[in-house]
Amino acid sequence: MSGQSASNDFVISRVFDAPRNLMWQCFSDVKRMQWWGPRGVSIVKATMDFRVGGTYHYGMQTADGQLMWGRQIYREIAPQDRIVFINSFSDEAGGLSRHPLAPNWPLQLLTVFTFEDAPGGKTKLTVRWTPYEATEQEQVVFDAGHASMTGGWSGTFERLEAYLASLQQQQQQ
Repeated sequence: MSGQSASNDFVISRVFDAPRNLMWQCFSDVKRMQWWGPRGVSIVKATMDFRVGGTYHYGMQTADGQLMWGRQIYREIAPQDRIVFINSFSDEAGGLSRHPLAPNWPLQLLTVFTFEDAPGGKTKLTVRWTPYEATEQEQVVFDAGHASMTGGWSGTFERLEAYLASLQQQQQQ
């Protein structure tokens, strides 16, 4: 794909105790995306147009009240298998913006989510991030940030696991 950089991709996977169709819904239905984001944030506003060329635009608020916006522009959607999008921070109106805490962070990331069946009715989710049209400096910052990204995605996965567990509890009641 054009626009990819020479950086080392960041890849993280986890197996979730949920069938693939439910995992898919957790990423394709704006009502189910309230779990989205790292530990300690809450989604305060979100809109989704889940189609190629569509966007997911969301506002996240940290525990100390800081508001950050993000957007995903979908490039490929293969139901229950793969979602490819350009991920970036944004402003409240959905315009492209820099990371509010790391000005040299890549402006855009090519993001690929893959969903695979795992034994016992579970689903393996793999996330791959690649700087997109990044400067050399942005690539260096991205490559140096893999440990931080692992922490951020681990917290996001914990939030997804908690959401899935709450759905299972609701079904049992």
